Amino acid sequence: MVNAALGNLRVHLGEKLSLIPSDVWSFLWVTDFPLYEYSDADSRHVACHHPFTAYQDGEDMKDFSKATSRAYDLVLNGSEIGGGSIRIHDAEVQKKMFESLGFSSEEIEDQFGFFIQALEYGAPPHGGIAFGLDRIVMLMCKSSSIRDVITFPKTQKGSCLTTGAPGKISVQQLFELGISINKKES
Repeated sequence: MVNAALGNLRVHLGEKLSLIPSDVWSFLWVTDFPLYEYSDADSRHVACHHPFTAYQDGEDMKDFSKATSRAYDLVLNGSEIGGGSIRIHDAEVQKKMFESLGFSSEEIEDQFGFFIQALEYGAPPHGGIAFGLDRIVMLMCKSSSIRDVITFPKTQKGSCLTTGAPGKISVQQLFELGISINKKES
């Protein structure tokens, strides 16, 4: 909550004091994210990006909680327009990552055994990045809201005010999709 409030205050003051040039494209790479963050709700460390993100080369991994990830974001004029990471490609490191997140050996095998086995056959270092084209278009249009450039914007609950989605589904459609609805007795 504090980060959001301070971010909004920063933008407000930047606009009010004319500190933000309107005709400049300023790119920024954000790197060196923590590998973990502490979750008060779970009372433990959780993966900051995702549990498949590699840590920085050369770091001592005896204490994963102090590790830096190989994740990155691309920011344009203060808006994140892309993000990604380099993935763990070593089976033993991936097992240690899961263990550090509190997974038992059995849980690792049940949920990720296929993945660990695939890594044991050898995987090259790999990663990726995903771009938010809607955010890029928003910036190109000099709009302050992403909703201005999305054809059918959704609310935070996933409903569409333009089309009224999600709508009712017919019994025939449920049948075609192989979906049945069972009412739960309370």
